[in-house]
Amino acid sequence: MKILALCIGNAEKLAGKSYKTGTFKHAVNGAVMIDAEGLVGDAICNRKHHGGVDQAVYVEGSLTLDWWSRELGRPHEPGTFGENMVISGLDNRDVAVGDRFIAGDLILEATACRIPCATFAARMADPKFVKRYTVAARPGIYCRVVRVGVVEAGVTVEYHPFSGERVTMPELMKTFGQRLSEADRSRYLAAPIHYKLRAALEA
Repeated sequence: MKILALCIGNAEKLAGKSYKTGTFKHAVNGAVMIDAEGLVGDAICNRKHHGGVDQAVYVEGSLTLDWWSRELGRPHEPGTFGENMVISGLDNRDVAVGDRFIAGDLILEATACRIPCATFAARMADPKFVKRYTVAARPGIYCRVVRVGVVEAGVTVEYHPFSGERVTMPELMKTFGQRLSEADRSRYLAAPIHYKLRAALEA
C-alpha cells in the first residue's frame, strides 16, 4: 500500500448555503505535517461534528474510490469526498476500529466510520446522496493520530489489523443510532472507538 494523495481544503461556501465548509479538498504536492489535529493547513469549519483528536484524518481506500467512479460514471478526483488521504489497494469495507496505518513516523488508528450528512449531499450536488452512500455500505474511515509525522504521496503504508474482535466500518454505519445488544456493546467498548461513541455506549 502507498499514499496516493494527501488533500486539504479551504473554508468555502456551498452554493445556496450561508455557512462555510472545508469539504472542498484538493490534492497537494510535497510533504505535509500531520499532527494530533490532522493535516496542518486543512480547514475544519464545524468542529462540533468534524475534526478533533479521534477524527483527525479522514481516509479513503483507492479500491472504494474506484468503485464509486464506476458507480457514478465519472472519475473520482482526490478530495471529492472530503478525504484527507487516499491509500492504494485499500477497500473501506475491510477496515475495522483499531486497525493501524503506518507511513514513516506517522501512525494512524481507525476510530469510526463516516456518516453522510446534508453538506456531503450538497457537495455531491445530489439530494439523495446520503441514502445512496448509506446503501453502498462503503463508508470512509476516521482516524486518530497515534504518532505525528511528515508524509507525502508515494510513501509506503503498512497496514496492521486490530488484534481484538473486529468492528468494521460497514457494521458501524449499519448500527449508527441503534441500540446494541450487550454482546455487541461489549465488543465495541473493547475496541479503541471514537471517544464520542464510547461515551454514548457507557452512558
